[in-house]
Amino acid sequence: MPNRMPQADDEEIALPPPVVSTPVQRHLHGQAAPWQCDQVAAEVPVALVCNGLSHAVMMCTPQDLAELALGFALSEGIIDRAQDCYGIDIVAVDAAASSDWATAGANECSLPALAVHLDIASSAFMRLKERRRSLAGRTGCGLCGIDSLQAHDWLPQPARAAPPPWLAQIGPATIFKALAAMAEQQTLNHATGALHAAAYADVHGQLHAIYEDVGRHNALDKLLGARAKALQSGTRRDGPGWPQQGFVVMSSRASYELVRKCARLHLPLLATISAPTSLAIRVAEIAGLQLWGLAREPRAVRYTR
Repeated sequence: MPNRMPQADDEEIALPPPVVSTPVQRHLHGQAAPWQCDQVAAEVPVALVCNGLSHAVMMCTPQDLAELALGFALSEGIIDRAQDCYGIDIVAVDAAASSDWATAGANECSLPALAVHLDIASSAFMRLKERRRSLAGRTGCGLCGIDSLQAHDWLPQPARAAPPPWLAQIGPATIFKALAAMAEQQTLNHATGALHAAAYADVHGQLHAIYEDVGRHNALDKLLGARAKALQSGTRRDGPGWPQQGFVVMSSRASYELVRKCARLHLPLLATISAPTSLAIRVAEIAGLQLWGLAREPRAVRYTR
């Protein structure tokens, strides 16, 4: 997806790049090198707005935002299917325009931000308003902004499904192959060393898509959104397309929320390079999702039966 989006009047606006240059000075063994430019990952506030109602603000890498928005809407249960999203528009804003800096007269202070507007079905919007909660930056535990324990959707919906027969073909060797390919294709992380990745592999460990972001939840939502769009339209991305039989690999630990997102979109296996939490294992057991962690060749740990 190009890093530019048209406004309503068809005038193009430039979106922030996913990687920016900044001066750095490296220190090694007590010696300081001359200042020089280095690349760092861009991180910008992104507001997700559904039918004019601001629902969530996340810190994201400003790339593949339409996929991020669709994946978030699906994995968080805002919409039930990709067809319930009628359109996505992205606009650039200045997040500092209404801040104390601006009112203090610091006109030189600006904070690039983006607003992603989703046009969703009225039934989905009514449901969203009924259970609306304020979310602020779901880059950590994923619970920021909820007002009670009962307000959080802890378990995946729908509930446990029978594992597909083809799942038995996937073992450590397949997972290692997918993770190795993912590491090779993390172009933004190679430049900055600061981004997570989520990738989709088939039963042979062949990668078919990879998405990167500073937040592991965002990277997964981008992947899930792209997959939903591809399955809906039957289109292909980067040649080989998106096979129905596949699984997700990620460059992060397995938090319960990543498990819940995969289960909601009927992905039966998640493998990560770091360990899961106890809650992630419990949610995977309830959902019937096969969870692998600490998958670094030659070792991999399977946490659910």
